[in-house]
Amino acid sequence: MHRYISDFILDITQNSFEANSSQVELFFLEEERYLKVIIKDNGKGMSNDVLNKVLDPYYTDGIKHKERKVGLGLPFLVQSVKESGGDFDIKSKPNEGTSVFCTFDLCNIDTPPIGDICTTFLTLLSDPKAVDLIIERGISTTKGSGNYQLSKSELLEVLGEFKSVSSLCLLRDFIKSQEEDLVGFYVDRTLVF
Repeated sequence: MHRYISDFILDITQNSFEANSSQVELFFLEEERYLKVIIKDNGKGMSNDVLNKVLDPYYTDGIKHKERKVGLGLPFLVQSVKESGGDFDIKSKPNEGTSVFCTFDLCNIDTPPIGDICTTFLTLLSDPKAVDLIIERGISTTKGSGNYQLSKSELLEVLGEFKSVSSLCLLRDFIKSQEEDLVGFYVDRTLVF
């Protein structure tokens, strides 16, 4: 089961990689009270018939994950979003791609913790199936706002292939430094029961 919001992001984004996407965009924006996540890809997309089934935990097409008999990423995400008073939407067109939108109420007691976003971004950027991944991370609160963007293609130009421990350490340190620049904009949130 997914314990953190970052687990959902990892799972859904990896689905985009497996849909033969040449470009995946991940938007991760924290606001005063809400976290907005958008994952867009230009992969194979889904028909309306398949789109109506993907939220069923017992549905699988048997092609993408040959070893699995169920697909739980999207159903678990929808359940978590609903339990926390958030919003969810998914749009898809065959041969054009899929977009997943979700919002979490960060003050709701049932909202999972965000988790280790640095490790999630590192894992996604270093995934060999990620052809071109663009991550836009931002925060906007009463304390101010900040953001950064990570592009796999640009990072590869600077760091080279993410095949060695040293290049992965450099990438991890870079992501951590970007996150540290956002720390001053965090606010204390009062939980709503």
